[in-house]
Amino acid sequence: MSNTTINGTSIIISDNQAHLISLFNSLNKYISQIGLGLILIMGNIGSALTCLVFSQPTFNKSPCAMYFIASSFAQFFTFNFALVTRMIHYGYSITTLNTNLYYCKIRFYLFYIFVAVPRYQIILASIDRYFASSRDAVRRQWSSPKVASRLMIGTAIIWCLIYIQVLIFYDISTGSCKYRSGAYGVFFSTYIAIDSGILPLFLMLVFGLLTVNNIHKTKQRIGPGGGTNENRPAQGSKMSKKDAQLHKMLAHQITLFIVLNLPNPCYLVYSAFTINTPKSSLRTTIEAFASNMTYVLIYLGFSLTFANFATSSEIFRRELLQLIQTKILRQNPTRVTTGGGTTVRGLRPNDGDE
Repeated sequence: MSNTTINGTSIIISDNQAHLISLFNSLNKYISQIGLGLILIMGNIGSALTCLVFSQPTFNKSPCAMYFIASSFAQFFTFNFALVTRMIHYGYSITTLNTNLYYCKIRFYLFYIFVAVPRYQIILASIDRYFASSRDAVRRQWSSPKVASRLMIGTAIIWCLIYIQVLIFYDISTGSCKYRSGAYGVFFSTYIAIDSGILPLFLMLVFGLLTVNNIHKTKQRIGPGGGTNENRPAQGSKMSKKDAQLHKMLAHQITLFIVLNLPNPCYLVYSAFTINTPKSSLRTTIEAFASNMTYVLIYLGFSLTFANFATSSEIFRRELLQLIQTKILRQNPTRVTTGGGTTVRGLRPNDGDE
C-alpha cells in the first residue's frame, strides 16, 4: 500500500492501483512523444503537398479546391502550435501550461481556433459541393472563387471572436489550466461538444446527402444521346470527372472526420456531467489518458488528409506525380491530345539529360 497526499487530503492507494496509474501515465507519455511526433512529421509534409497539388492549374478556380487549400494551410498552425504544445506537455512533462496564466489562456485560445478553422473549411467545401451540383442557376452562383475567398476569411475572423471567451474564463485551478468550474464549466463543455462534434457532423451529413440527391437527379435528367429529359445539354459535363473526384475526396474526408473526431465531444459531454463527481486517483489518471487520446485522434485525422486525397482521386495522384517529376526529377512537361480532343499531361526528360 502507498500513501499519497492531494490538496491536504491523505489518500491510500493499493499497489495494484499504483501500478495501473504508473502504466497509464507511461502510455500517455510515450504516445505523446512517439505518436504525436510521427503525426507532426506526417502532417506537415502532407499539408505542404496538399497545398501544392491543389494549387496546380487543373484545380484552378475550383472553390472546393480553395477550401481544401485553406484547410491544409490552417493545419500547419494546428500541427506546429496546438500539437507541439500538447506533445511537450504530456510527452516531456514541461508543465508551463499549468503555471503561467497568460500562456494558459493564449495556448487554449489559439488551440481552439487552429482546430476549428480547418474543420469548418471542410464543412464549407461540403456546402460548396451542394451548390455546385444544384440544377438551380442562382444556387450554382454561390459556388465561386469570390464567394469562397470571402467565406474563408470570414470564418477565420468569426472563430477568433467566438473564442475570446477562453481568454476570459480559462484559469489555473488545482494546478491545472482549464475552464472555470460551475455553471460556465458545464456550459463550455456542452458548447465544445456541439461545436466540435454534433454541429459539424450534422452539417456534413445534411449537405452530403443533399449533394448526393442533386447528383442523382442530374443523372436522371441525362438522356441516352447525352442531353437531358428537357432536351437541354447536361450542365457541367465537361468537368464531371473532376467534380466527381472532388465529391469522392470530400466524402472520404467527412467519413474520416466522423470516425476520428467523434470520441472527443463524447468525452467532453461525459466530463461536463461528472465535473463535480468525487474521483479516485486511478479514475482521474484514466480520464486524463482518455482525454489526451481523443485529441491525438483529432490530430491523426488532420494528418491523414493527404493520404485520403491521394487514395481517393486519380487526378490528385496524377498532379502529385507531375509535381514530383517536374520539381524533383526536373523533367519537362509535354502535352498530348487524345482523339476525343481531351488534353492530358505527359512528361519527357530534359534535353540535357538525354
